[in-house]
Amino acid sequence: MPADIFFLGTDSEPCGLEQQFQNAIFPNTLLITLLLVCSVAANPIVEVRSSHVTLPLSRRVNVTSVHNLVQHDLKRAKALKARGKALAGDRLTAEEAASVNQPVDNQAVTYIASVGVGSPATNYQLIIDTGSSNTWSVTYGSGSFSGTEYTDTVTLGSLTIPGQSIGVASTASGFDGVDGILGIGPVGLTQGTLSPATSSFVPTVIDNLYSEGLIDANEIGISFEPTDTEEVINGELSWGGTDSSKYTRSIKFTPRTSTSPASYYWGIDQAVRYGSTTILSKTAGIVDTGTTLILLASDAISAYRKATGAVQDNATGLLRITSAQYANLQNLYFTTNGVTYELTPNAQIWPRALNTAIGGSANSIYLIVGDLGSSSGEGLDFINGYGFLERFYSVFNSADGGVGFATTPYTDATTN
Repeated sequence: MPADIFFLGTDSEPCGLEQQFQNAIFPNTLLITLLLVCSVAANPIVEVRSSHVTLPLSRRVNVTSVHNLVQHDLKRAKALKARGKALAGDRLTAEEAASVNQPVDNQAVTYIASVGVGSPATNYQLIIDTGSSNTWSVTYGSGSFSGTEYTDTVTLGSLTIPGQSIGVASTASGFDGVDGILGIGPVGLTQGTLSPATSSFVPTVIDNLYSEGLIDANEIGISFEPTDTEEVINGELSWGGTDSSKYTRSIKFTPRTSTSPASYYWGIDQAVRYGSTTILSKTAGIVDTGTTLILLASDAISAYRKATGAVQDNATGLLRITSAQYANLQNLYFTTNGVTYELTPNAQIWPRALNTAIGGSANSIYLIVGDLGSSSGEGLDFINGYGFLERFYSVFNSADGGVGFATTPYTDATTN
């Protein structure tokens, strides 16, 4: 990787990059965009500022690595926690240091957006990831990448950013069937991601869209929907605002947690209750589109297993319950900033029509609430993954760091 890849410029040459980079032809390698390395050119083509611009998302079950559904989430959780501790300047154990750089297979479930690069645009299929903020010399819990920076036009739905810095990977591990990651995490995650190392933050794509007047607010709204098919277009990313057609009640915001390491992500303080029993007292954790399951600290999962009667399934790694236990399953309540969100019994189980897609039995009932692999009190004690986000509309506000949720027409759906 070149030693002079990091630039911040304001003149007509995009970020001071060499002209040859502007017209570079992308090699047939994995493309990773997002938290791009610099601001756009000083005289961009500015569109009329819009309240929000939507980008459709397709949901895909990765049947080629289903044996790793639980292991993927656990390794990702360890990597995210270790990355946050490293940003906080905490000393890492040997295991934590290794987990930062440990690539694993694709997510079992991914939401993918089509992003255009170049003019005319070539479309790339990128995973939507709130657990990362750029794609430049960054190692993720779900894979690692390195490559070279180029400058070109980026198209996000109807939004066009000219002179945007792009990371093109020359090496990648842990990803199949997609072209890269669209990182939409907080800007603080970009610290130390460039070579040579720098303490500066790198503006994210959402930051650039807002600063250039292309969107009306520095926030992203995300709509996911539960489904029982392996691949379907049923999600939406809304740049610069929210889509009121996707939620049924007002959005309630909660501030970012101040507890490290969750504070480096879209972290919130939350308590979890199963029925009338509190299984996780108010603590810090994160909201993450790169995690398939809802992960809770080991002591909370122990209480959840006892209350539900669930047992570990060897084939899938998930918790499994009987039909009689499912009939008695109670709601799971998530309380943050004084607002409680109810996860129904149906929302707590894996879609039964997809049991065999993850290596399970067609007649079994699997829970999508899993073990984080560490006890509570460590600063990242839960992850609200797809299991939560497919039942609630979510909003991530880069301006004030707030995270918002709202009910949707699918909050109480019986899809599973």
